Amino acid sequence: MNSIALIIMFLIEEELNMAKKQTAGRKQLGDFAPQFAALNDDVLFGEVWSKEDALSAHDRSLITIASIISAGNTEQLEAHLRIGKQNGITKDEIVAEITHLAFYAGWPKAWSAFNRAKEIWSDEEETHK
Repeated sequence: MNSIALIIMFLIEEELNMAKKQTAGRKQLGDFAPQFAALNDDVLFGEVWSKEDALSAHDRSLITIASIISAGNTEQLEAHLRIGKQNGITKDEIVAEITHLAFYAGWPKAWSAFNRAKEIWSDEEETHK
């Protein structure tokens, strides 16, 4: 492979990495809590979520969703369900996860989680009809 092709591949990879950079913390809390926003974007999503040598993004999403449901943090649940779907969690997987959690985290928490998940995976139901 010639050096121009390598440079082009490097630039494309850099652009893709830049496109994936998390900025939600800075957008939502940057003015109010800049250090927290930077930790959210750079450490949590920049370092922890991007390290896939032991856990894939799919598995991290399953774990994160379980933690959020168990803690009853419904405000963050929708965003992480959407991230989980982007990371490859299927409707069957999310249904199994929430059903399993119902017995450990509580039936009302599972019910609330199902309402959110149903909205997010509703397009899959439409394609299977």
